[in-house]
Amino acid sequence: MMMNEADWVLLLSRTQFSITMAMHITLAAFTLGLAPFLVWFEALWLWKKNVAAREALHFWIKIFAITVAVGAVSGVVMEFQFGTNWAPFSTKAGGFIGPLLFYEILVAFFLESALTGVMLFGMDKIRPGVHFAVTCLVAAGALISAFWILAANSWMQTPVGFALDARGNFAPTSWQSLLAAPSFPWRFGHMVLASLISAAFMIGGIAAWRLRRRPGEAAARLMLVSAIWFSLGALPVQIVVGDLHGENTLEYQPQKVAAMEGNWHRPAAGEGEPMRLFAWPVQSERRNLFEVAIPDIGSLYLRRDLTSHIQSLREFPAEDIPPVATVFFSFRLMVGLGLLMLFVSVVAVVAHLRGKLADSGRLLKALALMSPSGFAALLAGWAVTEFGRQPWTVYGLLRTADSVSDLPLGWILASCCGIGLVYGGVFGTGLRYLLHYANGPLPSEKAVVATVIETSKRG
Repeated sequence: MMMNEADWVLLLSRTQFSITMAMHITLAAFTLGLAPFLVWFEALWLWKKNVAAREALHFWIKIFAITVAVGAVSGVVMEFQFGTNWAPFSTKAGGFIGPLLFYEILVAFFLESALTGVMLFGMDKIRPGVHFAVTCLVAAGALISAFWILAANSWMQTPVGFALDARGNFAPTSWQSLLAAPSFPWRFGHMVLASLISAAFMIGGIAAWRLRRRPGEAAARLMLVSAIWFSLGALPVQIVVGDLHGENTLEYQPQKVAAMEGNWHRPAAGEGEPMRLFAWPVQSERRNLFEVAIPDIGSLYLRRDLTSHIQSLREFPAEDIPPVATVFFSFRLMVGLGLLMLFVSVVAVVAHLRGKLADSGRLLKALALMSPSGFAALLAGWAVTEFGRQPWTVYGLLRTADSVSDLPLGWILASCCGIGLVYGGVFGTGLRYLLHYANGPLPSEKAVVATVIETSKRG
């Protein structure tokens, strides 16, 4: 089917927002996950005078500060697009989205961003206990910022507590309704755990990389041991929370779960839902080209028995079905990476308990290669969440096609290409810097501050 100009404007607006969101969520998740580790390292230094913890704190605090700065800018660009590219959506849903984003910006700029500067430049300038309190407040600011953003997204996914005004716009019935979305608790818990696990694997991977080159580096050993123990504890909890989140999604967004499962038709009576390990969904034909599946197991994790069914994709209007292939493969990437991370964490902890972790070249290499795995799983999970919601911006109430601004095609094409190039350059430069920094010597406290001051002068 040929696409007209309006279709292209919609596609490019969605692409531009996806690029912006992918970068912002990666940076925001990194700061959210890294901040508690800064608190942990500083606590070890203050209460146990662990010099390795002090070095680990100095190593990561610079990366944290840069990530917060770039993340704040990317967040502003993302939120500007609500007015430029999604004006009808902002008009319709502004009564909910506006207050929640305002609270997020207030916290992000006036708590997290401001106190990050105090945390970075306050070493030896303020009392240790006060500095530790600032570090804790920075971590709390990152968590509160995520709270408001996920409250907004959860309302878009499972809208409740609203009334339509005279113009047909969504208006909250009370301030409590801003936080009443039934998917919010599970989405918030799932995202926070994903951020912590992603940061843990990044910390552990970089520590493993350093240990391969500097076997005696105590700070790298502390980073790695802290990361693998946390991952081993957090991943099983994440599996449970993800399963409960899936139950909630099945209740409120059955099309999304059907797409995640690649389920085009119900099994025969007495048969359970299969667990499709692999399939090739063909949406135009409303079927899977071929499948590799285990019979009945799908019903076990979807309905807690071996014979119950879920609604199939054929039971919904074709225009209300999300892009099945994208949701189906993204879900398997997320789950597959999660199970792989759990396996690696178990192996790493066992090796540590046997005293062989730091000397295992192959395991250290595997951990280094797994550094981005948490963020890859996180982005795959967001693809499931956002593509699975389509074709709606406010699920079941406001379609994406009715939410986009009426912009000239040339303008949106230019802005989409420009943002893609700029963000690609920023991400590429940041990755190159991270790899260079990970290979370098551990910075002293004064070196960290001096580098940041020199960088700001050059800017």
